[in-house]
Amino acid sequence: MDISDIKIRKIFEDGPMKAIVSVTFDNQLAVHDIKVIDAGGKKFIVMPSRKNPDNTFRDIVHPINSDFRKRIEDAVLETYDAQKETYLIENAEV
Repeated sequence: MDISDIKIRKIFEDGPMKAIVSVTFDNQLAVHDIKVIDAGGKKFIVMPSRKNPDNTFRDIVHPINSDFRKRIEDAVLETYDAQKETYLIENAEV
């Protein structure tokens, strides 16, 4: 499965959540609401999830193996790093 597109939907300057991202696979499947997190200087992604009645969270979609997860994470973080400054400048409030 190839990553055909990555869209940075929103970037945040404050707090540990840095971005919300959508990833398209094989030009046929889009996964929305992937989060970029920066915790203690280490960036990683969190897959979309929903809150259960007991206040725990369950992933809605997730990679099955660590190699595919790393491919997604590397691509998302590379796109985030390349676009964050431009995004912040273009969306700055005056």
